[in-house]
Amino acid sequence: MSRAFVKESDQDGDALPERAISPHPNLVTARGQSLLEARVRELEAERSAARTGGDAAALARIARDLRYFQARRDSAKLISPPASPAQVRFGVRALLRLPGGGMKAFQLVGEDEADPKAGLISYVSPLARALMGKGVGDKLPFAGQTAEILELQA
Repeated sequence: MSRAFVKESDQDGDALPERAISPHPNLVTARGQSLLEARVRELEAERSAARTGGDAAALARIARDLRYFQARRDSAKLISPPASPAQVRFGVRALLRLPGGGMKAFQLVGEDEADPKAGLISYVSPLARALMGKGVGDKLPFAGQTAEILELQA
C-alpha cells in the first residue's frame, strides 16, 4: 500500500493517548494541592531516571503523565472550607448515619484527590451533589435508602 494512503495518525501506533482533563473547575483542598505538587516532583525524578536508563517507553509514559499533572497543578484553585461549617461544601467532611445504623464519613474533594474507599469523594460525584448544601439533621438518598447527616467538620 502506498504511504500516500496512510493517515498520519496511523503511522505512530505506539503513541500514548493524552490523559483526559476534566471539564469541571479544578478545585483542590490544601492536601490535594500538595499531592499534585508531589506527583509532579515524582514524575520529574522518574523522567531523569528513565533518561539515564534510555527507556523510551517509560519516557513517553512519564512525559504524558507529567503534562497531565502539570496542567492540573497549574489550573488548581485552592478552596478552604469554613472553620465551622453549617452546610456541606467543598472540603467539608460529613458524618452520615447509614441505613442499618452504621456510620461513614465523606469529605468533598477535588477529582484528582478522590479516593472513595477512604471517604474522599469528588465534588462532582452523585453523592457529593446529594450532600451539597445540606446540614446536620438533613436526610439524603443513599444506596436506594436514606442516610442522615450527623456532623460536619472542616
